[in-house]
Amino acid sequence: MRNTRSRRQQILQCLIEQNSVQVAELVERFDVSAVTIRADLSHIESQGLATRTHGGATLVRTPPLEQDIHEKDALNLPLKECIGARAAQLVQAGDNIIIDSGSTTMTLARHLRGHRDVTVMTNGLNIAWELANAPGVDVLLTGGSLRKQSLSLQGSQAEASLNAYSFDTLFLGVDGLDLQFGLTTHDEAEARLNHRMVERARRIVVLTDASKFGRVSLHRIARLDQTHAVITDAGIDDRYRDGLQQRGIELIIAEPLP
Repeated sequence: MRNTRSRRQQILQCLIEQNSVQVAELVERFDVSAVTIRADLSHIESQGLATRTHGGATLVRTPPLEQDIHEKDALNLPLKECIGARAAQLVQAGDNIIIDSGSTTMTLARHLRGHRDVTVMTNGLNIAWELANAPGVDVLLTGGSLRKQSLSLQGSQAEASLNAYSFDTLFLGVDGLDLQFGLTTHDEAEARLNHRMVERARRIVVLTDASKFGRVSLHRIARLDQTHAVITDAGIDDRYRDGLQQRGIELIIAEPLP
């Protein structure tokens, strides 16, 4: 699976650099079958990043570059703090929740420190650390392999750890939210774990600042119609505001902190 993920990332990089690729060239470069390469191109096409052509594929849109967690933490921080504070208002005593790893969900963790009788499962080491000395919050870690770039745990162990649980709410961070392609992220293993989180929670709440709307990363987490609510800032474009409301998704605009 790791080889598949690496190969698809390299194919996408070829598309970005050359604007198009040919199956025959990729077969020779990666020493795999044409069937495998066609499956790779179909996967990239399914994310809205490329269009299949006779014998290859062409680039449709360039995915945003991934930044590490420290770079993300510094971006749009006041907006993220507002979003995290608003998300914390949805958490009640007795709730069992999942908080996905990420810089925006990290702000939610900070605003949960004063809550009582809340259980949080997370795959984010930074989120677990933030809540480690919160007296009213019990913290569960998924386990799994550490992805250092995002300080997140992932992999089969992390996915299996969710099987014995049922959660009230998943608070999910994303790298992209598109009306057509849904919720996406840069990393395939992270997308699989996020998808499993979606399956284990009764309510899905996406936390994202307005800059993520219209972006499509390589790996889909879930369809947009699997989302119950989106918390974002007032910078959201009217097209996405209307699109979410038309799909019956609750849109929550986080107000500036006093």
